Amino acid sequence: MRLRSKRYRKDVERASETPLPISEAVKRLKGFTKTKFDQTVDVVCVLGIDPKQADQMIRGSVSLPKGIGKSKKVIAFCPETEIENAKAAGALEAGADELIDKVNKGWTDFDVAIAHPSLMGKVGKLGRVLGPQGKMPSPKSGTVTADIGTAVKEYAAGKIEFRNDAGGNVHAPVGKLSFAESDLADNISAFVEHIRRLKPQTAKGQYLRKVVVSGTMTPGVAIETGAAAAQE
Repeated sequence: MRLRSKRYRKDVERASETPLPISEAVKRLKGFTKTKFDQTVDVVCVLGIDPKQADQMIRGSVSLPKGIGKSKKVIAFCPETEIENAKAAGALEAGADELIDKVNKGWTDFDVAIAHPSLMGKVGKLGRVLGPQGKMPSPKSGTVTADIGTAVKEYAAGKIEFRNDAGGNVHAPVGKLSFAESDLADNISAFVEHIRRLKPQTAKGQYLRKVVVSGTMTPGVAIETGAAAAQE
């Protein structure tokens, strides 16, 4: 068993296994022992889906109302006519054949890759490079789009991608511990409600089984799933 620090064990005593309204969960989270760095706040949604069924996969992207406190390095595979627009929107690199060749040779110093649909025939060959890193453009995640400028701007500002893991859980960052309580609550509520709306028609039983929020170095705090948007 992993040996936890004295600080962590102390925080566990103040954590709550009983689900709390979002505002109370955030207050509890921010009340844990402070660290020397600004911790990322993550949310985990435990879903009642069968991850082995393709029609029950939960995958997508979402822009949270208060951002996540971190910008991302974005590149854009796009036609020459879109290069200036992509760079103006915040793209680190933009282009077609030359950029594809650069990535194919191993350059992956970026967080997100956006691709215009007209280039996916060529970009698709980068699967062996980008696939293992989770950076391959995909229509489902919103990274394959004709609106290059908007996509680059959103992802550079911190738009997040998510997909369920093998256990049917969805993980995502929703901000920093330094955020105001109301801002964290807004982000958590927006993310959980977004996941709620993605419920597959074929999923049986309870869909949103459990939601837990935690900091990088804190215990988790359970949130009331029946009132995910409540701010009381």
